[in-house]
Amino acid sequence: MNAAGLRFRTAGPDDVNAIVALTESAYRGDASRVGWTTEADLLDGQRTDAQEVAALIANPAARLLLAECDGQLVACCVLERLADGHAEDGYFGMFSVRPSTQGHGTGRALLAEAERVAREEWRCKAMRMTVIDVRAELIAWYQRRGYRRTGEYKPFPYGDARFGVPRRGDLRFEWLVKQL
Repeated sequence: MNAAGLRFRTAGPDDVNAIVALTESAYRGDASRVGWTTEADLLDGQRTDAQEVAALIANPAARLLLAECDGQLVACCVLERLADGHAEDGYFGMFSVRPSTQGHGTGRALLAEAERVAREEWRCKAMRMTVIDVRAELIAWYQRRGYRRTGEYKPFPYGDARFGVPRRGDLRFEWLVKQL
């Protein structure tokens, strides 16, 4: 599969279960080890659930973007409008690419579509995201796409199983930003 055959659309309520399954497969457990974006060595437990995904779909300040190929969901991400001192920025998160399709341009194409939506439809000046700072390979991938490390961090929510069960005690998020 290559990125040329992708179709993008906004998620609806009927997509919740497929989004949860895709996101879990991309981040957790042995299935995620097929791809290079796994967090299986860092976190156990869930990455998301149906309640969180449904809330994102219903949120008027968010958009859950899907990438499909031949009618099959292969990637998704969440865009949110920030309101906490970065009102002109978009937030990019929950980026999930089916592990068996990673490395073929799918993620790059979905990221570009998310940036286009934020820039052209929402008139955002920048895109921001958080990445677990020990994920050097993933941060390098974002840097190759124009994101820069800010040196700003936020703590990992230890004790909140909704974000996973940490396998180590040194996790934190670093903010990355790209001017659009």
